[in-house]
Amino acid sequence: MIYFLQFVFFFLLFLLIHSYLLYPIVIKFISIFFKDFKNTISIEPNVSIIISAYNEEKVIESRINNITSLNYDLNKIEVLVGSDNSNDRTNEILLKLKEKYTWLKFYSFKERRGKASVLNDLVSIAKNEILVFTDANTVFDTNMLKKILPHFSNSKIGGVSGRLILSKPKFFFRKDVEEQNYWDYENYLKRHEGKCGIQIGANGGLFAMRRKLFKVIPTSKAVTDDLFVPLSVLHQGYKFLFEHEAFATEEISQKISDEFRRKVRFSATNFQTLFYFKDLLFNKDMLISYALWSHKIIRWFTPIILLFIFLINVILYNNGIFFTWSLIFQIFFYSFSLIGFLLMKGGIYYRVFSIPFYFGMINTALIVGFIKFLFKKHTGHWESTPR
Repeated sequence: MIYFLQFVFFFLLFLLIHSYLLYPIVIKFISIFFKDFKNTISIEPNVSIIISAYNEEKVIESRINNITSLNYDLNKIEVLVGSDNSNDRTNEILLKLKEKYTWLKFYSFKERRGKASVLNDLVSIAKNEILVFTDANTVFDTNMLKKILPHFSNSKIGGVSGRLILSKPKFFFRKDVEEQNYWDYENYLKRHEGKCGIQIGANGGLFAMRRKLFKVIPTSKAVTDDLFVPLSVLHQGYKFLFEHEAFATEEISQKISDEFRRKVRFSATNFQTLFYFKDLLFNKDMLISYALWSHKIIRWFTPIILLFIFLINVILYNNGIFFTWSLIFQIFFYSFSLIGFLLMKGGIYYRVFSIPFYFGMINTALIVGFIKFLFKKHTGHWESTPR
């Protein structure tokens, strides 16, 4: 029995080490053997920019004005904004902007149905063959379209994600922001997966795809749209890339509680999304399956894995110095996470505590989201992050 528990302990520990530490090294090494998909052919196709909005009065005008600053022929752009029954000034602002910009198309939906329904409707109306999805709080770099669109001269490319940079809001009170560091880590993974043509999950504020590959996003059960769409592209046998030079910015949440709720929502919908692509778990393209397991699935189950590691470690506490120190390390780590939470409540941040806290916050959100998924308590409706 002891040997069996030791085997399970080290196997679970290996899964975590592989997902968080080894996979980034392995995927970078694998990407070396792939030719760069980047195409230097300059093309400027007509594009449809898709935005789903709900109560975005604080940012929607600057969002539309930002599009006017793009280094691209605006005659080749149509912007479709769908308001999901907003009850603030979002609709009023968009109606005024529509009079100013002929390329802006505004659709006000009278029933709150959720982001997926709005996106489905807007795509069905869109006229152009290249779709660009973005959020109301995203700010495009001026040359974003110039960088992302040339990839579509290659017929094998089905979608391309840009790089999302998280910035601190003005008068931000936190000095060290682990969300930014974690996002840099995610962009690193996306960059090397993208070089292999198998990016698992797009940056929701900035990605493009061929309209013919768009599959209706399920609405009866909430899914994560920026995971569902890339997986559907890969599922159809096309490549999904990452373009580092096509970037946009978004402000991080000012409150940890807002970030926590966002991660809970994504956790619940991520599990549901996976049900639509079960065959990708053991796909004929083994690299896709490997990336999906390593980058996503193992991480989604990290809190459960951590729980089993801790419980087994308690049983094996007296079976060698390794298990003794391993348990002590876990107790200290979780204690530091709790201290980080208490300090954060008082507006105090020390990285020795804030890093364990952030890791704990992510995994707590994962388990809460998983429970919501199991008991079907998640919904496709969302509240915009307070700004």
